[in-house]
Amino acid sequence: MILAVLEARCGIPFAGLDVYLNVAGGMKISDPAADLAVAAALLSAREDASIPKDTVVFGEISLSGALRPVGQTENRLKEAQKLGFTSVIAPARSKMGSDPGLSVQKMTDLAGFVGEIFGAG
Repeated sequence: MILAVLEARCGIPFAGLDVYLNVAGGMKISDPAADLAVAAALLSAREDASIPKDTVVFGEISLSGALRPVGQTENRLKEAQKLGFTSVIAPARSKMGSDPGLSVQKMTDLAGFVGEIFGAG
């Protein structure tokens, strides 16, 4: 679904490419908050560009390409800080409290994320 949205809403084709996604430890992902991180990983491999290692990315991607906020955002940010992350990319409507203690970049849609972070789309 994420590949289809990247192609339809951002104009980034993956047709003709072999696409594999491996999650460390064989973990199964059912949390929609992983959508944006998965898209970032796929784009990173395709564009040969990486997201800064101190940045955490999360958010749900809708079929229209909009980025939806996810639950437990404040807990996610606290845990990210504990793990040493210093910046976050998240949906614009995420509830982050008054001072999340991280550099926050809010995105409204997948096309904006692709353009801002990867300069593509």
